[in-house]
Formats: sequence, structure tokens, C-alpha cells
Amino acid sequence: MIIFLLFNMFIIYLRFPLSSKPFLACMQVPLSSQLLREIPRNGQSVNHSDELYKQAPRHGEVAFGPEDSSFGMFNMVNFQHPSSGIKFLKLKWRKFDRLASQVGGPKNVFCELFGDNKAENTFWLDSSSIEKGRARFSFMGGKGGSLWKQVTFRLSDPRCSRLYQKLIFGRRFFDFLNKELVSFRYDENDYKGLPFDFHGGYIGYIGYNLKVECGVSFNRHKSRTPDACFFFADNLVVIDHYLDDVYILSLYEESTAMTPWLDDTEEKLINLKTSSIRNFEQTSQAAKLSLCKTAFVSDRSREHYIRDVKNCLNYIKDGESYELCLTTQLRKTIREIDSLGLYLHLRETNPAPYAAWLNFSKEDLCICCSSPERFLRLDKNGILEAKPIKGTIARGSSQEEDEKLKLQLQYSEKDQAENLMIVDLLRNDLGRVCEPGSVHVPRLMDVESYATVHTMVSTIRGKKLSNVSPVDCVRAAFPGGSMTGAPKLRSMELLDSIESCSRGIYSGSIGFFSYNRTFDLNIVIRTVVIHEGEASIGAGGAIVALSNPEDEYEEMILKTHAPAKAVMEFD
Repeated sequence: MIIFLLFNMFIIYLRFPLSSKPFLACMQVPLSSQLLREIPRNGQSVNHSDELYKQAPRHGEVAFGPEDSSFGMFNMVNFQHPSSGIKFLKLKWRKFDRLASQVGGPKNVFCELFGDNKAENTFWLDSSSIEKGRARFSFMGGKGGSLWKQVTFRLSDPRCSRLYQKLIFGRRFFDFLNKELVSFRYDENDYKGLPFDFHGGYIGYIGYNLKVECGVSFNRHKSRTPDACFFFADNLVVIDHYLDDVYILSLYEESTAMTPWLDDTEEKLINLKTSSIRNFEQTSQAAKLSLCKTAFVSDRSREHYIRDVKNCLNYIKDGESYELCLTTQLRKTIREIDSLGLYLHLRETNPAPYAAWLNFSKEDLCICCSSPERFLRLDKNGILEAKPIKGTIARGSSQEEDEKLKLQLQYSEKDQAENLMIVDLLRNDLGRVCEPGSVHVPRLMDVESYATVHTMVSTIRGKKLSNVSPVDCVRAAFPGGSMTGAPKLRSMELLDSIESCSRGIYSGSIGFFSYNRTFDLNIVIRTVVIHEGEASIGAGGAIVALSNPEDEYEEMILKTHAPAKAVMEFD
């Protein structure tokens, strides 16, 4: 009854922008002074002593690794680009009207241009579900031009606290990324006429453990995968799904000569034959006929998960949290697998607006993501947008049953409570970096339908403060509130004490940071991570006072269905 009354009270309140007076119900800002700090001067010195490095990266790579220190500070290998000062970038691009369908669509374009050699060192931000305006553009590319590099970042110790990290500038990933972005100089006329916001720059993922750079004191668990991994993409292909247009873009330093990439790629696009589509479709069909023998195994049994839900309910009852987003991992040892083929199969069976393929070959790491959730976007007009999902239910087997389940979700008091608390949390997060009065909720608790589930989605927007950097916007809101709970910092501390392993890439974000300081990041859910001979899938759900432990377990299993089924059919 209390939650129902709160819902009715907030339903009117959330329809209007925040006033200039901050809302403090769940506000936790231990590092708020860092959000508006002065940007460090370019060229700040960094220790390059060779004895600090166990293994130097290949040309064009930047790596962060652990020092021999119990304090968990970071060292950086080959920090050549940030320390070199200002970089003047130029962009050249070409547009091909209504070409995408003529060359077989995005799948065919990616496979033909970037699919050789197991698609090593490639990326694809894939809007494979564009219904109802959910997404419009797909971005793809691979290792290429003179600016291409890979950045790999690992936290040295799971107990590494933000206090120790603060001691040395440049030893934190977000500081590195911020310094990179502010070092770029460019001419806005170079991309005038482009209808999208990514024109080249960093593309990859931020792992959940980077919460220690966003206010959390420490990580209890160390991730098996790198805590962040990005390519700097200087050549890319963009597909406009609405207008069927194809764009090719090449980014280079003003002082260097352009590569022939634009000419070469244009020739390949024009010469593409749609016959190659059938080959990839046959591969997917063959995969469906080969069911594997071993299933995924959860890190926690059904009984253990239900017990953990009850622990969450006790914390909520004691007033420690309002909502706890409990998660677990399912794992499966896999044989040699065609990872790209698996991703193509997943995007076919579970299309999503914020899907992604990332292949970091040096890390033996492939990410096959079919996420329906946007974490945070900053567009060229300075508008921040978050679209958290809270509330999920399975699709029905008939149209009548499906509509009934959709309505059940829409009017579920529990799911409304989950969504409302996360909306309020995101309003607080954005309120730290947005102009007073600009944060508002244009859409509250919309129900969106996907291949296997209905979900409840809200939209929060605000106007970024002019003196706040794009990276500071991410720091203010990461990890996404839909994967943590409320109040955010205390909930993450409690979840670290309950969960049995690191979430790794799951619950983090995949997306881009464009050189002209826009970004778009998803929430990593409905995702298969293939790393060192193992496939893993993270899943969970929000626990609130109205939660039923058995129902929470079933919801967690439901969320693993699409990615697990894709692996089981393909392996």
C-alpha cells in the first residue's frame, strides 16, 4: 500500500522537470567535487620506466596493467597518444543513397568487408531492431588506419580503493579517456550533413568493476576479463536503416596523408553480390540442427539464488536499501566455435536496438550482445538521455495470451515500483551534470515488446552543463541504475557482499565515444561473453519489498533464455 501511494504521488511529480532545488531522497555524491574539477593540462608527465612493464603492447596499442603494489595502483604502457599533446583531426566521408538493401543489408556488408580471418579486431554496433524508432544507425569496422589502436585496462586488485587510485593522475581509465577526448581538435564542417553522432573515435566496453572510479570504495571480486577494452576506430561504415543509405568515413591527423581506405571500400561495396547472403544463412540453419550436449551451469543453484533473494529482502526490511538488483552468471565450456556465426544467429533470433559484436582477438575475447537497453547517450545538442528497463515478462504463445501478459506487466504494482525507483535514481544521477530544471521524464513506464519478452521502459532527459565533460557524465551515472538498485552506492556494496563473483562485462556498457565528444552506451544484458574457452551469460533482477523469491528466480532464468538458446543451438 505504501508503494502504491508513493507511486501515485510521484506519477504527477515525474511528469515535470526538476526544479533548481536538488531532490535529495536517494542522493549520494561522495565524489561530486571531481565532476567539476579543472581539466588537467595536456602533456602531464607519466612514468615510462621500462622496469614497470611486464609486457609491452604491440604498435598502436595502449595497455594498463597491475604494478607490483598491494595498493592496486595502475601503470600505463605506451602512453604515446595522450602525452603527445593536441591532435588536429580531419574527417572525409562519402554517402551512397539507398545502397544497403542492394548489397544485402548490414549482415552482408559486415561479413564481406570485415568477416575474414574470424573477424579479428572488429566491431559492430548493430541496430538489429529498429521498430517504433528504437534505433536507426549501425556502425561497423575493423583494424585499419594510422590512428587505429587498442586500449586494454585492468584493475590491479579487487580491493583497490578510489582513495589509492586518486593518488596518481592517469592511472584511472576515465581520466585517460577524458584526457584523450579533450586533446582532439577538429572542424565541425567536416561532419556537417551527417545525420548521426559517431564519426570515429573510441568504441568498446566499460566493465562493471569500474564502479570504483564512480564512487564505490572497492571491488570484492576481480574480473576475469579486462575491466575496459576499446578500439580507436578511424575507418568505419555506417548504415542508415530508415533511409537505406550507406556512409563510409575515414578519420586521420591533419599532418598525415589520407589512406586509400575510402576508395577501396567504395569499390568493395559497389561490387558486393547478394549471393553471399545465402552462405551465411545456410551456416545459421546448419547450426540450428546441431544441439549441444552440455548445458549452461549457474554459479548458484536455485536454492542458493532464492536464499540470496531472501537476504536482499532482509536488507530492504532493515532499511539498508529500497531495491537491490541481484545477479548471477551462467557458464559453459565451449569447443572451438565460430563466434561471428554465433552472433549472426543471436541477432536473427533475438534482434535488439542496442546489439553489438566486439572481437578483441589479442584478449581471446568476443562479445555477442543483444541488449534492448540504452544506458546513456549524449548527442550533438548536449542532450543526455537514459532509458532504463525495469520490469520483464515472457511473451505469450498466442496473440490473446501475449496481450494479456503485456497488460499484466503494465499494471503490475511490483514492476511499477521497480521502475519508479530507478527513474528517480537516474533523475538524481543526471541532475548532477545537467542544467537545473532541465531533467525531465518524457516517457514513464512504456511497455516495449521484443522477440522473447515484454519490458517496461522509461526515458529520462536533461541538458548537459557546459562545464562538464562527456566522461564526467558517464562517471556520474555509471553503472546504470537499473543494474544496481537504490540508493545506488549502498546497494552496490550490499550486492558485492552477496554475489559470489565479478559481473565482469555484464552490467557494464558497450558503445562509443566520438572524437567530437558525443557518446552512446548500452547496458550489457542479454549477452554472451566468449573468453578463453568459456561462454558466460549474466542475468538477474530487481528485488523490492513486494518480490517473491521463487518468481525472482524464474525471471532471472527467463532473461538468459535467448542468449543461452543461441549458444546451445550453435555450439
